Amino acid sequence: MQTSTKVSPFKANNRQDLHIGFEMRKKGKFEKAEEFVIRIKEVHKEAEAALRKSQEEMNKYTDQKRSNAKEYQVGNWVLLSMKDPKYQMKGR
Repeated sequence: MQTSTKVSPFKANNRQDLHIGFEMRKKGKFEKAEEFVIRIKEVHKEAEAALRKSQEEMNKYTDQKRSNAKEYQVGNWVLLSMKDPKYQMKGR
């Protein structure tokens, strides 16, 4: 199950859970291609709306703790840490 849409990707596309194993096919009419396309578009709209809502909620909580970054200008002096070994000069 995907956390933001609350359904599995398979169920979002097929409106049923994935069944693993041997199952007999039922006799009956198959869905027309046009009907299938309309149904899939509806499912995708619902999933998109759920993802958008989830994204808005995540942004709301993230923005509460976020502060504005300092803007640097050309010519400003900055202090850099050289603790990361990949940035240390060889021979020291």
